[in-house]
Amino acid sequence: MATLQSLALASPVSPHSLLMQPRSLSGIPSWVVHRSLNSLFNGQPLHVAHSRLSPITRNSTKYGPIKMMVKPKIQFIQGTDEQTIPDVRLTKSRDGTNGVAIFRFDQPSVFDSSGEVGEITGFYMIDEEGVLQSVDVNAKFVNGKPAGIEAKYIMRSPREWDRFMRFMERYSNENGLQFIKK
Repeated sequence: MATLQSLALASPVSPHSLLMQPRSLSGIPSWVVHRSLNSLFNGQPLHVAHSRLSPITRNSTKYGPIKMMVKPKIQFIQGTDEQTIPDVRLTKSRDGTNGVAIFRFDQPSVFDSSGEVGEITGFYMIDEEGVLQSVDVNAKFVNGKPAGIEAKYIMRSPREWDRFMRFMERYSNENGLQFIKK
């Protein structure tokens, strides 16, 4: 609470902010150090007392940034992973500026759970970089019963193509798919 009160004293709304007096933040005096002609904000440096940490030794463990690894997956209903492995067909323009990926799922597991979980809302490819999505999803019915799904993902730039290929590399490694050029 002391920090909030001290910062309120330095705000342009406070009548005390125009005074050039030392301010105390956690018992350490400090001065107003910045006044901008374009702003009413008056800055005040914050001083933090050094904590007494044990010195780092040569054998101590160094921690770096943590990278979250997400298993690559496909979903038709957000939060429900598709268990069926699709047949994927890729096409790319001659100049490499765009491409199309067509995913065909025979007897997808989403048909088993769609009544319980909800309706198909789109086609979601999820990995550690984020989500690629499309709403171009068509169901195939045979004798009035769902038999398959075809989803189309369109890439309109080399950057989108590269991002899709990174997803497919992760997804294929996780699910045992291989690339066959025709």
